Amino acid sequence: MKKSLIFTVFTAFFGIFFLCLSYCPGYCQSIVVEKGKSFEPKTFYLPYAFHYDSFGASLGFVAGINGKPQKQMSLIATIIAGSNDALAVYAIARDVQMPFAERIFVDADLALSKFGDFNSYANGNPAFSNEQAGSNDSSARNYIDGRGSDNLARVKFRYLLPIGNAQNEIINTLVLEKGILSEGKVGGDSWNPLESGKTYLEAKPFWRTQTVHSEYRLSERVTDGVEFSFFRENTDFPKNPSKGSTLRARYTQDWGWFASSNPYNVVDIEWSKYFSFGRSNKFRQRVLAFDFWTANVLSWDDYNTRNNGQKVYHRPPPYAGAMLGGLWRMRAYPTSRFNDQAAIYYAMEYRLIPEWNPFAKIEWVQKHIEIAWWQWVPFVEAGRVAQNWNVDTLHSKMQWDAGFGIRAMAKGMTVRIDTAVSPEGWGINMMIGHPFQF
Repeated sequence: MKKSLIFTVFTAFFGIFFLCLSYCPGYCQSIVVEKGKSFEPKTFYLPYAFHYDSFGASLGFVAGINGKPQKQMSLIATIIAGSNDALAVYAIARDVQMPFAERIFVDADLALSKFGDFNSYANGNPAFSNEQAGSNDSSARNYIDGRGSDNLARVKFRYLLPIGNAQNEIINTLVLEKGILSEGKVGGDSWNPLESGKTYLEAKPFWRTQTVHSEYRLSERVTDGVEFSFFRENTDFPKNPSKGSTLRARYTQDWGWFASSNPYNVVDIEWSKYFSFGRSNKFRQRVLAFDFWTANVLSWDDYNTRNNGQKVYHRPPPYAGAMLGGLWRMRAYPTSRFNDQAAIYYAMEYRLIPEWNPFAKIEWVQKHIEIAWWQWVPFVEAGRVAQNWNVDTLHSKMQWDAGFGIRAMAKGMTVRIDTAVSPEGWGINMMIGHPFQF
């Protein structure tokens, strides 16, 4: 009975991470092997059950492979059906190397989903007609809800510059000892991009549509365009960094073409930094992690005038642009709880991997999930959105939350459950990958 309960919990825990596969970060083109062992692809397939607000009580099935057909790449797919009239299919491909251009890698995402009850922090709730939904001072109840759908497709092209650690080695090998880096590294030795880390030029065409059939109105927002990024990965082990930093500067353009609701452009920048405190009597690894992010919608005040005199502003949907809340930033709040012209965000985590691994001797856990380590993570976050990018404004009346995470390396991937509390309540997020991974 006890083993059956634990297995149910862990299949649910592992499976829920695939709810948002479309956000799963890349892994910087590395081949990962365990010390003393030769490389072998990892396959996994699991049925799972869980409960989530948008899905209700749900059943799903996930399957994937890491390291095949190319050693550095990953393929994952999942299907989910929920009691909330929900149905979703997610599929991803990561780190696919182009055969005709060895420095070009491709990530692809597809997500198709529908829900019986879906929330969006967009204007339209008549109880808050004099308030901008999602603004820093807005009510937590100022949203529209109803039957909805959320679909997206995107492909990211990465060109790896021939500098730093990628000057002579495009795909490097990292050796782990019980899931912690033992030999090799991606970066972290120097701030100089000519000497350390990997640097990319990226372009990501995207399309996303989100629809909510509320009792007040039909909200349908479509965006399509391209993200252009400069990305520098300068940590030792991107899946679980212990030192170094990462940096991304990004420009996003929706030209208003095809089915797009309206044009807009956004700039944002994110920087994270990691400090290792080494090993102790009780912990195999201790890391202090910091993150900073800011964004500004440059086209916020631009508009077109329709024949009926209505102004159509060049602003992104609530789920894009300068927004806080959800899986990655301000985790105690719902997705896109705060969205406006500008945003700023700070976070700090203390990541601890205990010497004790309660799963190491449970044969069936290691066979199906392969938990190399688990991790305890207290964290704090602060941020806010504003009607313009102003240092003083963005640092006044800031939102905040504090929380605790349990994370694990399972089947070679970092998976997490983060729960946090804020003045508006609490939230729980389950996902693949640490935060601060862009």
